Amino acid sequence: MTTLKEGLSGSEVENLQKALKAQGFDPGIIDGIFGPGTEAAVIAFQKSEGLAADGIAGPKTQQALGLVTATATPTAAFKIDSVTVNKVSKMFPSTPLGNITANLPPLLKALQVADLADKAMVLMALSTIRAETAGFEPISEFKSRFNTSPNGHPFDLYDNRKDLGNKGSPDGERFKGRGFIQLTGRTNYDIHGKAIGQDLINNPELANDPDIAAQLLASFLKAKEDRIRNALADNDMALARKLVNGGSHGLSAFTDAFRTGNSLFD
Repeated sequence: MTTLKEGLSGSEVENLQKALKAQGFDPGIIDGIFGPGTEAAVIAFQKSEGLAADGIAGPKTQQALGLVTATATPTAAFKIDSVTVNKVSKMFPSTPLGNITANLPPLLKALQVADLADKAMVLMALSTIRAETAGFEPISEFKSRFNTSPNGHPFDLYDNRKDLGNKGSPDGERFKGRGFIQLTGRTNYDIHGKAIGQDLINNPELANDPDIAAQLLASFLKAKEDRIRNALADNDMALARKLVNGGSHGLSAFTDAFRTGNSLFD
């Protein structure tokens, strides 16, 4: 199955346009060219179906349109039991085996609870940990020139970040990156803490508890599931990484881990 997006053309795009029109979302001329009209129709359809409205017709959007079936997905036969410590250690070549042994079970449990226990999302979670905390254990963010000014207190550059929901000192240090995914900012601590039933606003250090860190990683991925799946289906590792990190930091490690794991698991 091809992920369809603006700029593509061909019979698959034509079929997409026909399916959209049949559902009442007119893309304009049925010409097999994915242009602005088709993108707008896809977005409208996605909003109607409660899907991530990104204008990209990935697996879930095409399935909702009846263009593909759920049983046609390549991850259907994946068994989470195949994700063993030995195999995962090959994705983490410099990581102590004891860390993987201790922290892999709660991670897999959290992914199962969040309905993210298929191959693509398990690999996404593991590769994210490799990029964020290569030691496969929850950690706190270190001071750096990106979060602390030359003469400022620790994490002062985060204190007033509106995009993080921070409200001034001491929010920068209080809600610094923690856990497997380096959850950062008052807003993320609030949203994902509530999602897993934890008061992280008053107890932010709980984000480093292995069980809670695993649940937070799953919650964060779940919130962006559709867009992540679309990126992975399109083999766009850079976009998949950006959806979590906001940039390209750790992209090489993320990509290496994902591709290694992809060859290991059934």
